Amino acid sequence: MSYVDEVLELVKKKNASEPEFIQAVTEVLNSLRPVVEANEELYRKNAILERITEPDRQFMFRVPWVDDKGQVQVNRGFRVQFNNAIGPYKGGLRLHPSVNLGIIKFLGFEQIFKNSLTSLPIGGGKGGSDFDPKGKSDREIMAFCQSFMTELSKYIGADVDVPAGDIGTGAREIGFMFGQYKRIRGTFEGVLTGKGLTYGGSLARTEATGYGLLYLTLELMKCHGESMEGKTVVVSGAGNVAIYATQKAQQMGAKVVTCSDSTGWIYDPEGIDVDLLREVKEVKRARLTEYAAARPSAEYHAISADNRSGAGVWQIKCDIALPCATQNELLLDDAKQLVANGCKCVCEGANMPTTIDATEYLQANGVWFVGGKAANAGGVATSALEMSQNSERLSWSFEEVDAKLQGIMVNIYHNIDDAARRYGMEGNYVAGANIAGFEKVVNAMLAQGVC
Repeated sequence: MSYVDEVLELVKKKNASEPEFIQAVTEVLNSLRPVVEANEELYRKNAILERITEPDRQFMFRVPWVDDKGQVQVNRGFRVQFNNAIGPYKGGLRLHPSVNLGIIKFLGFEQIFKNSLTSLPIGGGKGGSDFDPKGKSDREIMAFCQSFMTELSKYIGADVDVPAGDIGTGAREIGFMFGQYKRIRGTFEGVLTGKGLTYGGSLARTEATGYGLLYLTLELMKCHGESMEGKTVVVSGAGNVAIYATQKAQQMGAKVVTCSDSTGWIYDPEGIDVDLLREVKEVKRARLTEYAAARPSAEYHAISADNRSGAGVWQIKCDIALPCATQNELLLDDAKQLVANGCKCVCEGANMPTTIDATEYLQANGVWFVGGKAANAGGVATSALEMSQNSERLSWSFEEVDAKLQGIMVNIYHNIDDAARRYGMEGNYVAGANIAGFEKVVNAMLAQGVC
């Protein structure tokens, strides 16, 4: 049995109740086979694959807080510090009812390679809670965030572990958490990223993941002799990534015609009105029904309880598809629909939104496919730029941060393209991303000995 297969069996046995984590590890290790086979004796002797698939440490803790009715509520909090071979742990905090240890481990594992691809000195980690911010008052959000940070603060620090935002964790939540950390530790340091501009945040951080997705997509298109001008784009999601991916795509001359949330999806043949979408989602925190009510050209499609959020967007004819919602939202049947409709390119704005069989179908049918650890690395890259600004006690201009972000994303595309070519897998950007990210981390692990 090969070394990769041995470790995959071990991971499945030890983590049998964590399907998302197993899925992520399986996808990564399978794509790394040529690299591992070329270095099998060295990697096996140093247990590289066992070490890289086992977190350095993981925390699960109780988060008690009091709601507006005076009732005590209890949630679970998580933080997984996966690998710090190239820098402090770095990864977001997800607040969503679906959060469990397996999902946090899958996200943290992916984060190792994503962070490595940015070329910046940041390791992989992830955290969050099964708390649902939807429908909660600002006071309830603050109560939860303060309780959550009271425990989390024991394990993080500017040179140890630097969390950030994710699904359910925006500027409001980061602000409450930062205030509590400062209160407990008595220090003002860059321990969280995604902070407000008045207390150490970075310009362009809000837009970074969506903008970065489009910078990489544009470079991909250019290298295949195409442009964004006049292209039809379908986007899933209606959160931060989807909004700013839509905005940047339309600035590049494309037309984005869809978005979605947990209750339904929009088809707007005249192009998504980004200002209206931001008003509905960022200001009113409302459902897409309000977008449809204010936009005569928009068609709203509700989803039934047994349907998937945003699944309908993949039915729309397009040139480019950008899944920007959540994991495993684009399935094999969706991939078949995209191919049938002539889609040329799929780039992931979310973490692992495309299932393995859907990914393989898209690749086999000539669709240019770039996975999330490369395509959505703009958010964490700009978080690392925020860390640099905090260390220097400086604030860079929007244009300066945006230019650095664009350079990072262009370099990521060429690095993953080069890695795929070096191992005879030209055009396989999933393997290229895994290889390029893996090589840097492994070299650091070998240099630092058994630790």
